[in-house]
Amino acid sequence: MKRRKLSFFLFTAACVAATTLLLVRCTKNSVSQPANTAADPASATPKLSTQSVTTFVHPGVIVSKAMLDYIGAQANDNTTSRYADYSATVLDYCNNNPVPTTWISVVHVASGTTTPDEKRFKGDGLLAYALALRWAKTGTATYATQVKQILDGWSNNFSSITNDSGTPFSQTYLEASWAAPNFVAAAEIIKYYVPANGVGGGWTSTEDTNFTNFLNNLKNNYINHVADMGYHNNWDISEGYAKMAIGVFLNSSSVYQSGEDILTSTEPSVIAADGTDVELCVRSDCHHFQYSLTGLSYGATISAIQGDNVIYGANGGRLSLGYDYMRKAYNNQECIPCSGQYVYPGVEVAYRHYQTANLSSLRAIGAPYEIPSDITFLGFTTYTHYNVPLF
Repeated sequence: MKRRKLSFFLFTAACVAATTLLLVRCTKNSVSQPANTAADPASATPKLSTQSVTTFVHPGVIVSKAMLDYIGAQANDNTTSRYADYSATVLDYCNNNPVPTTWISVVHVASGTTTPDEKRFKGDGLLAYALALRWAKTGTATYATQVKQILDGWSNNFSSITNDSGTPFSQTYLEASWAAPNFVAAAEIIKYYVPANGVGGGWTSTEDTNFTNFLNNLKNNYINHVADMGYHNNWDISEGYAKMAIGVFLNSSSVYQSGEDILTSTEPSVIAADGTDVELCVRSDCHHFQYSLTGLSYGATISAIQGDNVIYGANGGRLSLGYDYMRKAYNNQECIPCSGQYVYPGVEVAYRHYQTANLSSLRAIGAPYEIPSDITFLGFTTYTHYNVPLF
């Protein structure tokens, strides 16, 4: 195994310094920090967008109309690599996850594990998105109907998220932040996209009202409270990404801008000026720092679709530096070895924009076809983003 080039003494000193700045909570998804703690001084000053979005592009969450047109046309030829990626991601997920017919009113979540309720809640959002992508490619009305069945089911039956015994209630804030963009991405496609056959998804005003109420429940009662925790880590990144997605669907400049500002102001706390990801060594796993990178990448592509393109260049291109550091971790050159670990699907989104050698090397480890085991972020990005032009 390769060792880090710094001496053991310096490495140990760095870790001690980091742990004096970070209060570690051993829950599934958090690294707690005092509200005034930062990886470098830049994190104390919010990096606000220089351009406010007032008119939104739809679909505008993760994928755009131009992207859907492009990948759908390619995937409709079953001899192409795009079709192979579609089959290995979207089609595989649809074929292995039946459309539900029952719904959960109160979703129980836990830290340190993934409850059956979490799998249903977040998994149904992913399934809705997969089916929406399938409908966008084929134009087959059945798939649009199935998407709406899922979105309507949750909108009409969901009431709240609660915590299992021994789990802090704050875990509900993070779970809502993860789930909301999955549902929103599916709804954006069904509401706004028209496949090649010219027949839309038939989104009704009643469906729109109910889904809006569902999103506002998640946002107002859960997602908005992430900031109360004062973590300045992957939690805040998930919150910002979720609020950007919700803001697009609601056509709300204030919600969208709040999410974008959270991402740009939190970014220096999770990615230091030299690219070091603060959470890697503190948490000693190869997942939590990827939560931050993925959330930032997804927020960045939403921003780019909306035409303000702020996040990719924020804080001196800090996101690209973070991926450079991630590549070192996968070369076993950092505090813990990451080789052989799952690479999160945000790598495809970031590579589409940056096109760096490090990102190319990361995605070459293995296209991230699988969904993260804790069902955190939208997958299928090899199909939706790899080698897709920047329209």
